[in-house]
Amino acid sequence: MGDPVAEYSSRLQQQEQEIHSLTAEIESLKNPQSLVLSSHLDGLREENAKLKYRLNILKRSLQEERSQCSKTMMNINQRLQEIFGEAIREAWPDLENPPLAVTPNQQAKFGDYQCNSAMAMAQVMMKSKGLKVNPREIAEKIQQNIPDNELIEKTEIAGPGFINVHLKRSFVSKLLTNMLLNGVQPPPLESKKKVVVDFSSPNIAKEMHVGHLRSTIIGDSMCRLFEFLGYDVLRLNHVGDWGTQFGMLIAHLQDKFPNYLTVSPPIGDLQAFYKESKKRFDEEEDFKKRAYQCVVKLQSKDPAFIKGWNLICDVSRNEFQKVYNCLDIQIIERGESFYQEKMIAVVKEFEAKGLVEMDEGRKIVFAPGQQIPLTVVKSDGGYTYDTSDLAALRQRLFDEKADIIIYVTDSGQGTHFQVVFAAAQMIGWYDPKVTRVEHAGFGVVLGEDKKKFKTRSGDTVRLMDLLDEGLKRSMDKLKEKDRDKVLSTEELTKAQHSVAFGCIKYADLSHNRINDYVFSFDKMLDDRGNTAAYLLYAFTRIRSIARLANIDEVALRKAAETTDVLLQHDKEWKLGKCLIRFPEILQKILDDLLLHTLCDYLYELATTFTEFYDSCYCIEKDRQTGEVLKVNMWRMLLCDATATIMAKGFDILGINPVSRM
Repeated sequence: MGDPVAEYSSRLQQQEQEIHSLTAEIESLKNPQSLVLSSHLDGLREENAKLKYRLNILKRSLQEERSQCSKTMMNINQRLQEIFGEAIREAWPDLENPPLAVTPNQQAKFGDYQCNSAMAMAQVMMKSKGLKVNPREIAEKIQQNIPDNELIEKTEIAGPGFINVHLKRSFVSKLLTNMLLNGVQPPPLESKKKVVVDFSSPNIAKEMHVGHLRSTIIGDSMCRLFEFLGYDVLRLNHVGDWGTQFGMLIAHLQDKFPNYLTVSPPIGDLQAFYKESKKRFDEEEDFKKRAYQCVVKLQSKDPAFIKGWNLICDVSRNEFQKVYNCLDIQIIERGESFYQEKMIAVVKEFEAKGLVEMDEGRKIVFAPGQQIPLTVVKSDGGYTYDTSDLAALRQRLFDEKADIIIYVTDSGQGTHFQVVFAAAQMIGWYDPKVTRVEHAGFGVVLGEDKKKFKTRSGDTVRLMDLLDEGLKRSMDKLKEKDRDKVLSTEELTKAQHSVAFGCIKYADLSHNRINDYVFSFDKMLDDRGNTAAYLLYAFTRIRSIARLANIDEVALRKAAETTDVLLQHDKEWKLGKCLIRFPEILQKILDDLLLHTLCDYLYELATTFTEFYDSCYCIEKDRQTGEVLKVNMWRMLLCDATATIMAKGFDILGINPVSRM
């Protein structure tokens, strides 16, 4: 059997297409020029009536399928855009690509959503047809043509032409019940696309530092989002594992551990080992010559030199893995060495198409609209980062057959990637209208002095030192709250890791990645405001409500099957609307890759829940004995729905909440 969700989506799509074609056919029949006096006039009228009949049946069928909630969550904003889009097409069938603007309403008294298309349409009509139309009249015409649908209770026109939308509370209640019964299921994809995310990318023989922290955290969260939405995701670690520096490292290895081929060298501190070899390279001419000879031997795949290279890479990999284990990162290493052979073919391809120019012995490529060329071959015949990145991009497009490729590096590399992408489009590797290739840049991490984050001695901060400091500080915070007196040793350790690494991740992700951000343990561990500490504590409290009322998961499941989620109180309604916005929040992030939107949403959800919980009794207890007198089960379901959405949000951010904190 096929995927029922895919079949359902396909059927809906086919019905939509047929409705559009039938509508167009009816419109053509209405055209007086086509109704010439002929013996076929009666036949045309009969055909028109049949088409209208079929169109109405299809619309009713589509309406019925939508009104019966599928197992997946509905993107309300997207559905409203479909409804208003249909209304606009009905009112102005000749208007090409009419502007569609639907947003959540900021003030509840004006409704739940707002369609702002009328003002933009007035400008379009003025520009394209020279017509001056009052936006309010346009809004009225849109309102008159809104088709029957499953979710709009009523619409009102306000101001110069805003259309305020009030949702049906009963429909929102059904959406919440559906989510409680089926879990947080994303809307179905039209097709399962392949996504490659290039992130983390430290250099072999060097410590991972705070700059790698941002790429690792942001890239992992993007992968988690794409994976949750149903994409086929390849997580790639483009490590710096090739180049002239390996000549000096291998030469130093030969001197310090001459028997490295038979006895594994005990390189404890690879950073110190690198500094030693670099010092010798800069100061000893004989060593420098031997280092260059080692590079030649390595590039010619001499077994002894390949073994030395592998030993150095393995020491680095073990260090990197410690960081990845702490942060729960899954990633496949595919370093620069993987693309060495492929670079030869890339240069030949550019040469064959006459796109290579000579410049003082270098081979360079100018891409359209770019002022800086790519250097694909150096004057000494060696390859560059430009060549390596072109080869990597080509492999991902043609071998991996990627539909979406995201590079997560610091914003300083933005110009470089812009030129690489332009060159790839110039040679015909991909069409940006079909394949999405994007650089998701990010700002630098600053210390509390607003300067680049460094140690007191001015060195780059080692990432493992930073994570260890986070663990220490989170334990201090938990003990400050006397959690060590309540939790078991195992629970305390889990809470320590959850708070430490959750706070570090959230502090990064809650800022717009494009901006620099100040790293401060004090701020990220503060349990007030938009921090992971606040959200983790809030989540634990929400989860504890059912437990304290002795309501287990079986009872909640049964309640979801039999109890309507009432949304009569203003705070119930506000919370219900906030919960169903989750799919549209994810869609926005999918479009702009800005993960702070999800953090802002989770904080809004937590504060909206607090308003609800303070105003609406979920459990009524005897004030003297503490005995539970009454459980308002529909409100317990709202608690469960909030915790469920928060848990999925945490999962996308790579944060692991614990049941007790």
